[in-house]
Amino acid sequence: MLSRKGLIPEDYLLTRLAEDVLPPKFKAKQRKARFVGKNGTCNVAHTNIREQGRFLQDVFTTLVDLKWLHTLIIFTMSFLCSWLLFGMIWWLVAFAHGDLDQRGDDFIPCVTDIHSFSSAFLFSIEVQVTIGFGGRMITEECVSAIIILIVQNIVGLVINAIMLGCIFMKTAQAHRRAETLIFSKHAVISLRNSKLCFMVRIGDLRKSMIISATVRMQVVRRSTTEEGEVVPLDQIDIHMDNPVGTNGVFLVSPLIICHVIDKSSPLYELSPEDLQHQDLEVIVVLEGVVETTGITTQARTSYVSEEILWGQRFVPTVSEDDGMYAVDYSKFGNTVKVPTPCCSAKELEEAGGVARLKLNESVTARPCVRRRRAAGTVRRSRTESK
Repeated sequence: MLSRKGLIPEDYLLTRLAEDVLPPKFKAKQRKARFVGKNGTCNVAHTNIREQGRFLQDVFTTLVDLKWLHTLIIFTMSFLCSWLLFGMIWWLVAFAHGDLDQRGDDFIPCVTDIHSFSSAFLFSIEVQVTIGFGGRMITEECVSAIIILIVQNIVGLVINAIMLGCIFMKTAQAHRRAETLIFSKHAVISLRNSKLCFMVRIGDLRKSMIISATVRMQVVRRSTTEEGEVVPLDQIDIHMDNPVGTNGVFLVSPLIICHVIDKSSPLYELSPEDLQHQDLEVIVVLEGVVETTGITTQARTSYVSEEILWGQRFVPTVSEDDGMYAVDYSKFGNTVKVPTPCCSAKELEEAGGVARLKLNESVTARPCVRRRRAAGTVRRSRTESK
């Protein structure tokens, strides 16, 4: 982890590597807890779950979700318990048939060379893992021994399938691939095509692509309905204007995901001042299919009010060099200040847009210049008369 952290610049955020966010220059009020962390973890604690038996109905998923230590303990204990159980059964079969007593050469036991529980336990291991050292073997004397042999083989195959499949799924989990899907540490709001836009940058560090990649955004905030009902975590989907025109993205190089703040946007009435005083959180979710494994993966991050920069734009990261396109990841999270109106999108639209706003500013500035010129001519005439 240290070597990987040293190789990766600190200007962007890994989805599974938490980084400290720069503290704001102003002193904001204490906000609520984050719904989704910067590293993609959901900050939700499930308590008072009474129906615990539902987890046992889906044993495989429960085993996959466990920690590695618990999984290895269950893996070891499942084999040991099955060997001990069937070892006891083989010892009982030998005891019931009289195989433990020393008989003559004409006596045929159910299982040869079983003299104690230790030998029965060893025979149980040989049967289940199909080792077969050759010293102990089953005979045709006992039908019950043949049935137990069949049952133990089936039980052993089931345990192997479940435990090996569980370990395979834990090693090939989708969130491992999500570690190389990155998001910009900050989001920005600036003008694009004369409209206020909320923008974030996403990227993929691997050469193997994410197939059918889609990006979704949600605004999570506290809201109150018309009936007075308080919704503490109101999730509102917001429409995005992706570079390719749809939700699907071709994530070969870093892309800037843009959301046009219009009338249907929950950020429509948001101004720079309101942004610093609202408990607002924007969640960005990137989903897709891993090209090498075919497993669906998901990477998440969130941006609170302090991490949204007003009036800034991302710098370009892609350049053409010797007939190839080169991506400079050291500039992934860099932003520059650009002229941006210090008003909400609603106020900007009511003012007639950016062009009308600039025109009004120029109209209001011209009378000030004319007054200064007029005042200057009056002063010159006065001095000349004196």
